[in-house]
Amino acid sequence: MDETEFWELVDTARGDAEGDPEEQADLLVERLARLDPEAVLDFARHFESRYHRAYRWDLWGAAWVLLDGASDDAFDFFRCWLIGQGREVYEGALHDPDALADLLDDFDEEIDGDGEELGYAADEAYEQLTGTVAPDLGLPAGPAEPEGTPVDFENDSRLAELYPRLWDRFRP
Repeated sequence: MDETEFWELVDTARGDAEGDPEEQADLLVERLARLDPEAVLDFARHFESRYHRAYRWDLWGAAWVLLDGASDDAFDFFRCWLIGQGREVYEGALHDPDALADLLDDFDEEIDGDGEELGYAADEAYEQLTGTVAPDLGLPAGPAEPEGTPVDFENDSRLAELYPRLWDRFRP
C-alpha cells in the first residue's frame, strides 16, 4: 500500500462516516479487513509514522486551544483524529498549526478532536484477518518528547499570540 492508497482509505471512510471519528474507525476496520494482512500492516506503518511525525509542541499547543486543554492522552487521541481528517488537513496542520482554524469546516467538540479508535483500526482488522495480534511494524520508536520548543499551555496571552486564528475562532 502506498501513501496515496493510505490517504484514499482515510478520506473515503471519513466521508462515508460523515465526519464521525468512531464511525470512521469502524468503516476503516471493515475496509482493511477486506485486504490481505500485509496491506493492513502497510496501512498501520503509514498511520504510525504520521502519528509520530505529529508529536510536536506546536501541534500540542494548537490542540490545547482547539480542545480547551489537552492532556497527554488527549493529545495522543488528537493526533489520531488529525490523521483521520485527511492529507490536506494533516499536512496543513504540520506546516502551520494555526491554519487548523481555516482547514476545519466544522468542529463539534462532542465528537471532534478525539480519534482514539482510529489508532486501533489496523490492529483490529489484522486480528480479524489472522486471528493473531499484529506483529511489530519494524518502525523506529517514536520520539520520547515532542519536537520543537515547549509551549506554556497555561499562558492564555501567549497561546493567543501563537495561534491567533484558532484563538479567535475557538475561544470566546
